Amino acid sequence: MSQQINLLLIEDDPGVARSLQDGLARDGYGVVWKDTGGAGVQYAREHQPHLIVLDIRLPDGSGFDFCRQIRQLGLRQPILMLTVQQDEMDKVLGLEMGADDYVTKPYGLRELLSRIRALLRRTYGEFSSRDANLLYVSDLVIDRGRGVVGRGDQTINLTPTEFRLLVFLAQHQGQALTRAQILDAVWGYEADVDSERAVNVHIRRLREKVEFDPSTPSLILTVPGIGYRMVG
Repeated sequence: MSQQINLLLIEDDPGVARSLQDGLARDGYGVVWKDTGGAGVQYAREHQPHLIVLDIRLPDGSGFDFCRQIRQLGLRQPILMLTVQQDEMDKVLGLEMGADDYVTKPYGLRELLSRIRALLRRTYGEFSSRDANLLYVSDLVIDRGRGVVGRGDQTINLTPTEFRLLVFLAQHQGQALTRAQILDAVWGYEADVDSERAVNVHIRRLREKVEFDPSTPSLILTVPGIGYRMVG
């Protein structure tokens, strides 16, 4: 987007809010802060910010409820929820209420910026149109031209096979791919029992490098009885 990207921050802690405003402003975003859910919902309805950062714990109610209200108004801007909860059910509930992503406190500004950029790319597509060699998966940026994978300011070192595997999965986001399909596309030969096991090994190694928690992957999912699926 050529114009400034405007964010709405709904956060009741003044210290946290000021810190986030300063950090996001340094990265070029316009940030409006509201300290209650009600005021935030009203502002979102009247001013249509590009993205909403929403705390779960607010003085006038739950962020889950305000997230649902925003969606019931027909607003489709991405919503990033801030939570101190480690309970997986809280994260699932937020997504079910209409949130697009979440960050668990304490978090670093770099992580928050990375999540915001990824949501903006997925929603508005402006970044992805700049270079046909770039693929985006969540907060991963895959540069096919240079053979580089990055997350924020971090470069993720992959072997050539791991890179080809990630590219193939990213090109088919949301699709369940069989091990035979993966073998044919990445290795160029037909499947047998041993080669399908090799796919499993490479998927495991790839997860160790690109997943935040390889034991509970959120990017490369196993599809029982079929193979694997990259999140869409």
